[in-house]
Amino acid sequence: MKQEITRTESSAPVRQFTVLLSPTLRGARLARLLTTAQLASWGLPSESAAQIVAELATNATVHGRVPGRDFRLDLTVDDEGKRLRIEVTDTRGDRVPPGPGISTAPAADSESGRGLLIVEALADRWGVAQGPVPRKTVWAELDLVP
Repeated sequence: MKQEITRTESSAPVRQFTVLLSPTLRGARLARLLTTAQLASWGLPSESAAQIVAELATNATVHGRVPGRDFRLDLTVDDEGKRLRIEVTDTRGDRVPPGPGISTAPAADSESGRGLLIVEALADRWGVAQGPVPRKTVWAELDLVP
């Protein structure tokens, strides 16, 4: 399911893109590619957003995977065009990542464990929202206007 919504109730349209993806590494790669394509169609920079999506989608496939249940990617630009919100929702609400400022660096020789540190470095804000059961959403926001 892929959906783009443009609302024109206020002075500027809200841009929103939502897609369900399989909780596989292929689904995580597709999330990044779709993000890059969608942001390009909106005329927005995509490098940081694509990296954030890659990290959150990979976490959803590795830590949030429930067989037979997809994860959801949502991209939303606020009605003033000042902020991009990225949300990745999975169905493992019982496995909640540490929140902002709590993530710790893994051992120097570790091959994983840096995803949320990358999100924290690139995003202007990020966090975790639980529910409705059994879901959780990890979100990040990027300011589009300095």
